[in-house]
Amino acid sequence: MTVAAPSAPSATRADRRPPALGGFSTAVLAIEIRRVLRNRRTLIFILVMPAVFFLLFGLPQRGQELPNGRPVTAWIMISLAVYGAMVATTSAGAAVATERALGWSRQLRLTPLRPPAYVATKVATAMVLGLIAVLVEFAVGAAAGVRLPVQVWLLSGLTAWLGSLVFAAFGLFVGYLAPAENVMQFMGPILAILAMLGGLFVPLDVLPHALQQIAKFTPVYGVGQLARAPLTGAGLDWVALGNVAGWTVLFGLGAARLFRRDTTRV
Repeated sequence: MTVAAPSAPSATRADRRPPALGGFSTAVLAIEIRRVLRNRRTLIFILVMPAVFFLLFGLPQRGQELPNGRPVTAWIMISLAVYGAMVATTSAGAAVATERALGWSRQLRLTPLRPPAYVATKVATAMVLGLIAVLVEFAVGAAAGVRLPVQVWLLSGLTAWLGSLVFAAFGLFVGYLAPAENVMQFMGPILAILAMLGGLFVPLDVLPHALQQIAKFTPVYGVGQLARAPLTGAGLDWVALGNVAGWTVLFGLGAARLFRRDTTRV
């Protein structure tokens, strides 16, 4: 009588070991980035529109200076870079709504890509788009004659980009909350209103006192204040920093909760 070798079960178990990082890979990330960059509507809103706004509203302000002697056009450029990054990261995060409607959440159960890795890929894609938006806006500003010290370019650009993480979380939150057919229809007006109230389109000083107080509680306020601080020399604003941290945590926890609810249904 012969005894079967026990090697086959162990080989099977080895084949079923979970992939590293839950299946997250740079190849999948690159595919995701190329996919969103092929969307012409996305490119118009995150790359073209902020640049056009700068040419329309920034160039007429050439020659005017802030109280510290730096150009007003730089203030407008940084504000619109924040806006471009905000739109880019929000739209990339909200794309999960369409994929949920197509049944991608169910397909995840059949692939090595685990749901947390899927979310991480979405966030990374959103941040890449946000970085592109900031770089394009800064390139347009530099080509239009904005001249700043190197540290202002670096600190303002980095803050505008990193601060857009709050909007990547916001996009995921909305993407898991709203139906796919409605998500982008109301996101645009909401982002425009938030940008107005948060002081990206006009200085808060020109708004009524009540709106100035409301602005401090909007998710746009903190990012705008921190990104413009290297330009204005205002220093670190702890209220703005708390604003960014608070909204990032709030949207992140909300997205995580909705994500768990969504994946338990499949």
